[in-house]
Parts: sequence; C-alpha cells; structure tokens
Amino acid sequence: MGIIYQTNKKTGITYAYQNESYWDKEKKQSRAKRKLLGKVDPVTGDIISTRSYKKKDHKAELVPAKPGPVAITKYQRCFFGATYLFDQIGKALGLTADLKDCFPEDYKKIQSIAYYLILEENNALSRFSHWQKLHIHPYGEDIPSQRSSELFQSIDEENRMRFFEKQGRRRIEKEYWAFDITSISSYSEVLSQVKKGRNKEHDRLPQINLALLFGEESGLPFYYRKLAGNITDVKTIKQLMTEFDVMGYKKIRVVLDRGFYSKKNIDLLYKNHQKFIIGVKLGLNFVKSVLEEERANLQLWTSLETQFGTHGICRPISWDYEQERPYKGDTIKDKRRAYLLLFYNPEKAAKDQADMNDYYTSLYNDLINNSRKDYRSKDYDRYFTVTDTPKRGRKVVPKEDVMREAARNYGYFALLSNEVSDPFEALSIYRSKDIVEKGFGNLKERLNFRRMQVSSELSLNGKLFIEFIALIYLSYVKKRMQDAGLFEKWSLQGLIDELDLIELFEAPGHGRVLGEVTEKQKDLYQALGIDPPSL
Repeated sequence: MGIIYQTNKKTGITYAYQNESYWDKEKKQSRAKRKLLGKVDPVTGDIISTRSYKKKDHKAELVPAKPGPVAITKYQRCFFGATYLFDQIGKALGLTADLKDCFPEDYKKIQSIAYYLILEENNALSRFSHWQKLHIHPYGEDIPSQRSSELFQSIDEENRMRFFEKQGRRRIEKEYWAFDITSISSYSEVLSQVKKGRNKEHDRLPQINLALLFGEESGLPFYYRKLAGNITDVKTIKQLMTEFDVMGYKKIRVVLDRGFYSKKNIDLLYKNHQKFIIGVKLGLNFVKSVLEEERANLQLWTSLETQFGTHGICRPISWDYEQERPYKGDTIKDKRRAYLLLFYNPEKAAKDQADMNDYYTSLYNDLINNSRKDYRSKDYDRYFTVTDTPKRGRKVVPKEDVMREAARNYGYFALLSNEVSDPFEALSIYRSKDIVEKGFGNLKERLNFRRMQVSSELSLNGKLFIEFIALIYLSYVKKRMQDAGLFEKWSLQGLIDELDLIELFEAPGHGRVLGEVTEKQKDLYQALGIDPPSL
C-alpha cells in the first residue's frame, strides 16, 4: 500500500491517492485500487482532505428546484390583447390543460402556431418569424420552418386521439353533435389519400376529404378525421360509430345531412343506440307516400310556425330494422320507432323555383354549345332530350313532365329522427349543422387550408391538427359574438384587430407594464365571457 500523486493538466491541481495492489485471479495479472485522499497544498505539500457530503445532502441536490419567474433581460414592447384572449379561452375550455397533458413538450408551440394562423389570416407559416417579434405568445420564441415541420411530424395518432377523448368529455352530454364532410384539393403526388372524387366546388384537382364533428349547443369542434378523396359521405358512418366506441363516447346524438342517408346507416345507428336527426330525400318510397297524404295539411295555418315561416308536421312510422349476424349466418328483422318530420316553406318554394330555372338554363346552354360537364351528366339526360340531324342541326327539347313533377316538391323537405317528435324542435337542431359548414369555411378561407401545401403524410397530419386547434379558438369567438349580438357592429376581423392593439411593455428591473385598455375593449372581453387583462 502506498500514496501516488496525479496532476490534472487542465486545472494544475495535484491529487493524492491511496494505492493498494492486488492479484486478479480471473485476468491473472496485478491490479490496483485507488482511493482519493485529497488535494496537495502546492506550498506546504500537505494533503488537504476533500469535503465529504452526507447522503441526504446529496439527495437534496438531485431534487430539481421549482422554476421561478423568468427574469426580464431586454426591453420589449409587443401586442398582447388578442393572444391574451386566446390564452383565457384555452383555460376556459380546458384546451391548454388537454394539450399539455397530451403533448407536454410541444403544447406551447402548438398554441403559438394556432394563434398565428388566426391573427395572420391567409399568410404562410414563413411569416411566423416576423409575427412573433411583435406579439406575446405561449412559446415566446421563433419557430423556424424546419422546426415547424419537425413539430408537425411529431404529432402522433395516439396522443391526437387522447386529445379528442378529453375534449369530447368536456362537451355537454345532452347536446347534438353535427357531423359533415368537405373536400380539400391538393397538388401533391405523394399523399396516399389524395384521390379524384366528387367535389362540391367542382374543383378538378384530386382531393382528400375531411370529416368534422361540432357540438350543436357549444358551437365548438372536438373531432375530425381525414379520409381518402374518393370516399363518399354515406360510407363514413360505420367508421364514425367505431371511433365513438374507441373514445368511450356513449349515448351520442348526431345530426346528419341527407348525403349520409342509407338504410344500412340508419340500421347501424339503431344498432349502436345512437339518437339521430337526419335529412332524407323526398323521392324515398316511405317519404313519398306520407308526403302525398299530408300535402294539404302542410298548407294549413294550423301547421305553421311563424318563427320559422315554415309549416311542419310529424308522422310516427315503423322503421324496418335489419341486423346481419355473420357469426350465426342469419339476419335479425324487427320494427323500430321513428318519426318522419315533413315541412313546407313558401319562401323556399320560390327560391327552389328560381334556382331550378337557372339550373335548367345552364343545362340547356351546355347542350346547345356542346360543352357538357361531367358532374352534370345525369341531369342532362334527366331533364332534356337531344337530337342531332344533318339538316336541322342540334335540337334540345325539355322533358316537361319530369320538370312538372320536380316542381311539385318545391319548398318541401323532410327529416327522420328516432328521438325528436316535435317538428320545429327537430328543425332548430337540424339547422345547427350550419356550424359545420361555417367551420369548413373558416378552415379553407381564414386558416389558409384550401390547398394543402405539405410534402408528407406526417406533416399533413400534424398541420391539420394545429389547424383544428386554431378552429376551436375561432369557433369560440364566433359563437360568443353571435350570442352577444356583436356581429351587428363588429366583423370577426375587426373585433380581433381592436383587441390586438393592447400592448405589453417589458423592461429589465421594472417588470411588465400593461398598455391602456379602453372601455370599449373591456366591454368586448366581457361580452366574450373573458375578464379584461390586468397586471
């Protein structure tokens, strides 16, 4: 046993070690054990023992200290009022808490990009660097294009579904959920779900379809799903029911337009014990027969609801329910209660006539000019007969009997429900599905998602999720504005711009100083259900 000395070349400090030699039987060679004795005093040569730490002290050092307030190190004056509004909305809806729980590392980035998408209408994400220098936002730093792409790709399916589940449970259990689908065009050749499909805007580009679910009473979206562009509305209900079950949603009430109607879908809704209101076509046999019996009653004053300017009646019917059981090789057949709700609106009748006249004229001109459009191919043959002869040329003759039959149903429409028997209660709920259409409009126009500009499936999934988060904030503001009657004096953009004028000044050693908040701005916050900012 002896003492050896070793000098650290970087610090110049010499350390003394107790050295003990021993024989290693496995490696069959001499080895040494060393124990630090201390530092060597460069003047006296004495060994100075290093301080020993008690275990409890060592453990205490491993416990991270609670983060305190971030010190202000630079002068900064930024816009604060609009992002403050979104911060408070996030707290009120549990949106911030749910994002933090599902995306603990990135939730502030998600919120900051969502704020940007709302405040910088129709601007590309490349402008984020400029915007963030002028605004207080959750992340507080720049998110360059490469970082935002990495963020999009990090948003995985598991945590996205967890977020939907959490938000869904926060919604009012008794409200109806309006469900609809829109198409989003794309130039991409690498996205697998971009397909040619039926586009309501008659855009010839390939597309993906996007399904959205909104709360009828809250006016807020809380679920979306991306679909291949060639998937039709009617095929989506089975998957929707499956995902409801996965997320633990029970006793759901859904509002669907008539594009989702099929006998199989209605049977599926009954099978899953879902309450529904769905639009149905007048040409269906069970609708047509009841309508013929009730046409006269739908013209009477006793069926009129002046609030809607619409006549309405309810006829209880029996639904012929069928459920196939492949595991038993048979089909259950039963009768289920349903309500057929029929309506007539004179103003709608006049509009239907004007719209159809314009449509007939458009079809006629297409045929005369030999400029048929693919999406109208069935209607050309349905309403007109076309003949071509060498002497007389092209002759287009309207099918008046078909047009006359169509005119009989101007102003009429029908709904089917398995819960609501009051026609005007059902109509009020059904009209709430307009919020989905408005949500689609917000995504495409205000949030700049009419054309997808992403290069991979992962980027698309992540960007779409953040667009959806932005849509929640935007929908909250619009619903509150509507409830408070603010649209009579303010546009959405005008209100946000008014609040965005409020500044926050930061100075080292002096903290944060809130800019002037006018009475008008305070009134707007309160109308939106938010306390005005104060420090």
